[in-house]
Amino acid sequence: MKTVDELQATLAELKSDFVRIQGDVEKIETTGGNVAQAVKQLTALEEEIASVRKQLNEAIKNEGKEDA
Repeated sequence: MKTVDELQATLAELKSDFVRIQGDVEKIETTGGNVAQAVKQLTALEEEIASVRKQLNEAIKNEGKEDA
């Protein structure tokens, strides 16, 4: 299992990717392009972010138990 720090770093990276792709979608939309692939990437990133957040919450809970 990844550490809290590793999970936080992963989450930050995923959020950065999400923001970047979101910007790409806006650019593609303004030029009238097809955004389907970028939207699929955003959906996949949303799911991955949710998964990492869940892992992070579990890691934080487990870390708290170890300290007790």
